[in-house]
Amino acid sequence: MLVELRVRDLGVIDDQALLLGAGMTALTGETGAGKTLIVEALGLLVGERADPLLVRPGADEALVEGRFAAEPDAAGDAGAGERILARA
Repeated sequence: MLVELRVRDLGVIDDQALLLGAGMTALTGETGAGKTLIVEALGLLVGERADPLLVRPGADEALVEGRFAAEPDAAGDAGAGERILARA
C-alpha cells in the first residue's frame, strides 16, 4: 500500500510530500493546483513514459518517490516492512 508520495520539480509542484492513509483518497483543489500532476507522478512511479516538458522550469530533473508498506499476510506477518521506489 502506498503510504507516502513525494514529488519534486514536476510542473507547478516545487517540493511536496503527500501522506496517504488507509482507505480511499480524493484529490480536490482549484484549477492549476497540481491535481493532475499528482496522478502523473503516480504513473511515473509505476513506469509510464516520462515527458521532459513536465520538468519544472529551471530544474535539471523531476523526482518522484513512493513509500510503500507491506500488506500483512494471513498470519499477520508484515514481511519485508517498507519499500521506497524512486524515479528521476
